[in-house]
Amino acid sequence: MQPLSETGHLTGRSSLFTAQDVQTIAERRGWVPAGSADESQNPAMATRHAWMADAAQLLGAQVSDPAALEALLERVFQYDASENLMRPENHAVMAREGARHVLRELASLVLDSVQMNSDRYKEIVTALKERTGRRGQELFHPLRLALAGRAGEGEFDRVILLLDGAACLSWKVHVKNCRERILEFCAAFN
Repeated sequence: MQPLSETGHLTGRSSLFTAQDVQTIAERRGWVPAGSADESQNPAMATRHAWMADAAQLLGAQVSDPAALEALLERVFQYDASENLMRPENHAVMAREGARHVLRELASLVLDSVQMNSDRYKEIVTALKERTGRRGQELFHPLRLALAGRAGEGEFDRVILLLDGAACLSWKVHVKNCRERILEFCAAFN
């Protein structure tokens, strides 16, 4: 995973998408009010626009079409651990040997965390590897399932990096941060 720069933008790989693309999706999906893109009058809107620029760069570098970008954004704005756990592919992830151990350790690390960012995510992954002895899918699939709602590949790591920042902003829907998600996931899993 490539780190966020000090300005909050992904270094390296470029995106086909802009903050306006994220804004358009968010308006169509009802996550923000229509016509709320003018940030010049409102500092809160400017902060939200900056988050959208980060989302466009982080997620847009992983996908090549607007539908795929929208699917990743949906992981930020919609999260229901019980619903996620009902999916057969997610049952398979959590039935694997060591998945519960990864989940317990992940919960401990996330609940003791400050806001999730690229550095903190790397620290958590390193600690999980040390504490569980798991690598690859055995480690990342339960982690991604618990926090992003899907087990998939690295694009869901970028979703995780956006969660806490999004949760601090004003939206028409409640965005759950990493702490809320791990608590909900653990409650639904038990």
